[in-house]
Amino acid sequence: MLHHIEIYVSDLERSIAFWTPFMAKLGYAPDRWSGGMNYVKDGLAYLCFLPAPKEHLRAGYHRKRVGLNHLAFTGESRAHVDEIAAWVKAEGYTVLYESEYPHATGPDYYALYCEDPDRIKVEVVAPFED
Repeated sequence: MLHHIEIYVSDLERSIAFWTPFMAKLGYAPDRWSGGMNYVKDGLAYLCFLPAPKEHLRAGYHRKRVGLNHLAFTGESRAHVDEIAAWVKAEGYTVLYESEYPHATGPDYYALYCEDPDRIKVEVVAPFED
């Protein structure tokens, strides 16, 4: 079991503007501290966002480089995934594979793929239905 994941971001406040409502839709509560922001659910593993050291900002992030490819979360249902997708789009964030939504991965896989402000790929997948 994971304890936590720390992710450096280019602009903490801009990331918080995306991640706080996004994580709230998944049942995570924000926990702001002096160095960053944590998102916790049920006292289990949590995500932590920190401002990247300024000397490393130039390199930027890309999911196809060595390191994190994407974060995937479980939605409650297909309707829940649709609700989050509608929020992402309404707020002007990037929906990936939009023309294939919600079956970009295949006909039996119902998921949203989007990007946060630093272009970190985020997935929300619905439970499989009978």
